[in-house]
Amino acid sequence: MPNQNKPTHMYLSTPLDDITPHILHLWKARQIIQELQKHIDTTHYGIGLTTLLKVRKTMGHTVETIRNAMIDLHATYPNAGAREIVSLLYHEREMSVARRVMTEYFALYEPELVHQRKACCLQRRHFWAAGVNDLFAVDQHNKWLQFGLGLHTGIEPFSGRIMWIQVWHSNRNPQLILSYYLDTIEALGHMLMVTQSDPGSENYGIANAHTMLRQWYDTALHGTLQHRWMRIKKNVMPEMACLLDYGVNSGWYDSNNTLQVMVFCWVFIPWLQQELNAYQDRVNNTAKRRDRNKILPHGVPNLIYHSAEDFGALDFKIKIEHEALDHVRSLYIKSSHSVFDLVPEAFGKCIQHCYDDLSCPAVTQQSAWDIYQLLLDALWVADALPNQIQLLGSEDEDSIALLENYEDLPSHEEANGAYYMGGVGGGLGLGSSSLILTVQTLI
Repeated sequence: MPNQNKPTHMYLSTPLDDITPHILHLWKARQIIQELQKHIDTTHYGIGLTTLLKVRKTMGHTVETIRNAMIDLHATYPNAGAREIVSLLYHEREMSVARRVMTEYFALYEPELVHQRKACCLQRRHFWAAGVNDLFAVDQHNKWLQFGLGLHTGIEPFSGRIMWIQVWHSNRNPQLILSYYLDTIEALGHMLMVTQSDPGSENYGIANAHTMLRQWYDTALHGTLQHRWMRIKKNVMPEMACLLDYGVNSGWYDSNNTLQVMVFCWVFIPWLQQELNAYQDRVNNTAKRRDRNKILPHGVPNLIYHSAEDFGALDFKIKIEHEALDHVRSLYIKSSHSVFDLVPEAFGKCIQHCYDDLSCPAVTQQSAWDIYQLLLDALWVADALPNQIQLLGSEDEDSIALLENYEDLPSHEEANGAYYMGGVGGGLGLGSSSLILTVQTLI
């Protein structure tokens, strides 16, 4: 009688080579077996939980083996809970730690934080969306403006996927904000149905461009603005502010000093963006805490977004052509605008020369302020320093006017009722965090 079990894929060299890229990609999402079966010839090979459990046992950790990593992470994420730390260890340190081990660690070493965490009272809010790519919600976060930095984010709320999270020396220039949106949908190859933001003029570019793109493919939408305005802002304080506060409180940085502002931006913005990219990747590949008040889907945001049908959800994405994107770019974005420059060109060459003289030290959380001070000292004695140093132009110089005589979309409450009564709504139960972006532990 032939063996009823198919060969195990993981012990066959040639088939394993074929699926290795998929394993590496799906390992972050922690749903390997289900997803790998889409890439395996299941008529000849099999793969199951037993084999992966054997691998898991070889990667086990204890409270003591994670102690050093936890000390390092606590300095950066002082308020992260057990679930968040498990994800951080997994994505940033490549350490697979059981939730049980993490709970034991907190009970042993940080009982006061556990008490504070359990004492928090959450205020629940509700949001409704019809499916994936029903809408993008965008928002600017102004808590870092005191340092000369602006955050801007875009999220697809049905899946919970962060579409972009950007830090720059501005978050109010409509051309800059529009570039985030256009770059995102260009990389995706499709756009959504509706964009959503607060009523600020910095969002007029997105509102206009998205409306034009939607009408490009559907003339029946002419006369209606394909953007919904939200009247209530809910910003969340990113935790990285504690590191930035340290430099300000130490007297190293004055946001009214033009030279210090530009050196600060040159050093901190590229590094912070790398950290934000890592945060985005981690959040998009980690399943949210299961919530009984939330209607489906539950799961990993990336998987929900790219495979909506696997979660019984609809996907409303609209294929988009480069011709349409190029048209709105040329209409609303001036690529030579100074807002797209990290620092003025002449100053950038000078500071790069000083950085090269320092042997290009790596910018990290521990070294960022030291490098900033070394560059300031070098610039004070630099012969090539420009005679006049000016900040980049005001973000409001080239404002974009909102399209006139266009009918607004129904209010959010009316839209919610329409979705719900129509029976196609998917509820997203939210806690005290912002709908636009849940940045509980940013970096």
